[in-house]
Amino acid sequence: MNIFVTGRPGVGKTTVIRRTIDELQNLGYKHGGISTPEIRVEGIRVGFEIVNLATSSRGILAHIESPAGPRIGRYKVNLNDLRTVGVNAIEEAIKNADYIVIDEVGPMELFSKDFREAVLSAIKSQKPVLGVMHWKMQLPLVKEIKSRSDVRVYEVTPQNRESLHRTLVEKIVESIKRA
Repeated sequence: MNIFVTGRPGVGKTTVIRRTIDELQNLGYKHGGISTPEIRVEGIRVGFEIVNLATSSRGILAHIESPAGPRIGRYKVNLNDLRTVGVNAIEEAIKNADYIVIDEVGPMELFSKDFREAVLSAIKSQKPVLGVMHWKMQLPLVKEIKSRSDVRVYEVTPQNRESLHRTLVEKIVESIKRA
């Protein structure tokens, strides 16, 4: 079972994922994969990092001052770091982790063919994926993910964001034990 959360910007998707990871770690399960935290300068978002959750290696996913790369709004996407940090982190997680974290599958990440292929490899692996899916995105990869019978998508809302991680932990543990 692969699980993705979605929801409006700022609703708490990454917080739900972090709580799920923490609880699974307390149960002894090993994770790998990526997160994409914001880069802020004096309280203003200027970009996003890409972090390998297993090794803590970091790169720049997108930044307002990036000299090159595909543009999303005011950011330019760094395809090199997306490949060298992000794709490698997902591939390592497929080999070495109990479950794979992908925070997030969004428009910036989908500029990379290698990233798209890594996400599909993770979903098709025997290991559960715990991911974040960009709100209302209708790109082909997202449609493909949502249409799979082994994918469940949960919407994070103000009403469920404090407790949803418990459901996700239960589903991931069930999936790990079945594999």
